[in-house]
Amino acid sequence: MNPFKKLAGETAIYGLSSIIGRTLNFLLFPLYTHLFPPEEYGIINNLYAYVAFLLIFLTYGMETAFFRFSKKHANSNDVYSTSASSIFSSSLIFILLVVLFLNPITNTLGYPGKEKYILYLAIIVAIDAFTAIPFAYLRKENKALRFATLKLINIGINIGLNLLFFLVLRPLSLNNPDSFFRFLYNPAVGICYVFTSNLIANIIVLILLYPEIKKIKFRINFTLLKQMLKYALPILVVGFAGQINQNIDKILLKFLVPEGENAMHQIGVYGANYKIAIFMSLFIQAFNYSFEPFFFSQDDSKDVRKTYADIMKYFVILGWVIFLGVTLYIDLFKFLESSAYYEGLKIVPIILVANLLLGVYYNQSIWYKVTDKTKYGAYQSIIGALVTLIINFAFIPVIGYMASAIASVACYLVMVILSYIWGRKYYPINYDLKTISAYTIFALAIYFITLYIPYPSTLIKIICNTFFFAGFIIVVYLKEIKPLVKGRRVG
Repeated sequence: MNPFKKLAGETAIYGLSSIIGRTLNFLLFPLYTHLFPPEEYGIINNLYAYVAFLLIFLTYGMETAFFRFSKKHANSNDVYSTSASSIFSSSLIFILLVVLFLNPITNTLGYPGKEKYILYLAIIVAIDAFTAIPFAYLRKENKALRFATLKLINIGINIGLNLLFFLVLRPLSLNNPDSFFRFLYNPAVGICYVFTSNLIANIIVLILLYPEIKKIKFRINFTLLKQMLKYALPILVVGFAGQINQNIDKILLKFLVPEGENAMHQIGVYGANYKIAIFMSLFIQAFNYSFEPFFFSQDDSKDVRKTYADIMKYFVILGWVIFLGVTLYIDLFKFLESSAYYEGLKIVPIILVANLLLGVYYNQSIWYKVTDKTKYGAYQSIIGALVTLIINFAFIPVIGYMASAIASVACYLVMVILSYIWGRKYYPINYDLKTISAYTIFALAIYFITLYIPYPSTLIKIICNTFFFAGFIIVVYLKEIKPLVKGRRVG
């Protein structure tokens, strides 16, 4: 099968769970921002930032190690059982530790009296960690449809319960305080229903994964595990450093915003507008799901490196299409949130560019994974994390969440540059830098031109921006898509 066709097909299926699911999550985004003030929405963003770090810590690079060793090890079932059993054991220990030290943990995080928040989130992240390997198994077996179905079920249940709690039971309880509905929805519980919905959804999907889980022989081949950990631990460093780049801002803001400027308000505003950049992250996530198993399955030949270069070019072009699609119509996207959050719209273009750079980095990361030089991935991520931390610590006290947005772009740009330089040494790929640069300049020129045009009204602005957007699409079609289609017909 043509590698582009195979990659595109799997991206479409895997993307179904991400794109449709996370787009459906937009039902929750306007719900939360209209229901909760930025201070309360900030709590959700702050706590889920910790969850992101914990998930990296509890999976410790075993997903990538599972793919790598399933290909190179004689017994792939042994690889599956060893990786799944290892994560199951560590996740169980994690939950026990949280239960034992629940009060000190809750107080340290700054949420005294909210022990239920922390306990629920601990169980959520433990289930996510354990099910990561069964989901990776589905990807390895090319069972993209089952993977997508289970992911959608998880998201659907989570959304459905949120809507039930906040749109149905909440008004019934508030309007009938002495009725049975008060037992189903207690206003004092508030945002904890967000975590409750997530927990129930995770438990149900854990049950639905039983066909994959029963294939696990809960025993560990310690010789194999040692080899896998040696490969995976640099991936853990990469993942942990990556989360510093993506989520540490939502943690640091709470501690670095000067007193009197309401840190939780800033986290809420920042987190809400960060979500408007979801379309770029959706594209990257869907692509990454299929790209990792795709490149591990390819032979090292001249043609495959040309394929990687072409994929990068088309990835960047499509990324700029998404960037323009969001920024040129930001006056429409802003209605997804309450006006209390509008002050943060200025970070949306910055986060879009940051996410695009992250996607470019993911594309480049093939060189250190296929050459087993994962330590370089760790070096790059650590340097990127240091850039993130330095900028956040230095400038959050001065410019608040804008520092976090700028730090995202800076760290990913540094990582892309370092990865390109080291990649040229160990696994050179001749990326079409001339074409990539041309589309980058073209897209940014359109954005800045439209930004400074004094439109008389929002309607006129949208109409004019549509012509600019269409112009970019037409150029892409004439220069890239049409010759590609013509070439296939001739071939």
